[in-house]
Amino acid sequence: MKVENRKAPGVTKCKDTLFRWGTRTYIMGIVNLSPDSFSGDGLVSVESALEQARKMVEDGADIIDVGGESTRPSSNPVSVEEEIARIVPFIKLASKVLSVPVSVDTYRYETARQALDAGADIINDISGLREAPGLEKLAAERSVPIILTSNERGQAVTNIMEAITGNLKKLISAATEAGVLPENTIIDPGIGFGKTPEQNLEIMRRLDELKKLKRPILLGTSRKSFIGKVLSTEADDRVEGTAATIAIGIVKGADIVRVHDVRHMGIICRMSDAIVRNADGSD
Repeated sequence: MKVENRKAPGVTKCKDTLFRWGTRTYIMGIVNLSPDSFSGDGLVSVESALEQARKMVEDGADIIDVGGESTRPSSNPVSVEEEIARIVPFIKLASKVLSVPVSVDTYRYETARQALDAGADIINDISGLREAPGLEKLAAERSVPIILTSNERGQAVTNIMEAITGNLKKLISAATEAGVLPENTIIDPGIGFGKTPEQNLEIMRRLDELKKLKRPILLGTSRKSFIGKVLSTEADDRVEGTAATIAIGIVKGADIVRVHDVRHMGIICRMSDAIVRNADGSD
């Protein structure tokens, strides 16, 4: 199976990892240090989070993404001080003992700055620079990758792919103007952020349209509510539904998948890569 125009340009070096875009699918393991995480896997101790991260790396995670605030719509925001207190001690340890890059999931400038100081390697901004416009400048100054998300919360959108493409073009432009290299700019269509279940399904069908933006694509569908709506399942019973979205996402051009269940989704990635990319899943 051949998918045209799959590869994003260049190779991204992050920590000691080379991400060769288009050769295989990379796995981002989710570590939640927020007790009210929507997926029910929120941790409250650094030791538990580090143990989980180590297991994810053993299971094949290429990146560990840590967050200190739940992103579900009904959650209460935490203060920047609380967010920093939750995640920075973890990052300090993880950056020393893990062999893979650590990504910080935040939309706050000060949290991102302190996370990078503590050893984080990637900024993952789910707000699409709406909450902290300076994050792209911080990424450029530190020469680290930044994940830019199309977040439609609070917007009335009818043509979802047109809106996402337009948003991502603006975000790429902002990052470029700030000095972020093309290979350090990763795009995320923002499944679940201001989209209806029907729109999320449409994004899955048309994900390959984002390849024209010539940036690595991150897909974050793991355990999300649109899967639960289709299958009538709770968050902790969406492994199979998530697996279906991962396989389709790879066919449609995803370069990174952000997941809770690293071992299971790693199997999906390797088999999908063997079919789609004619690869065995290794570099």
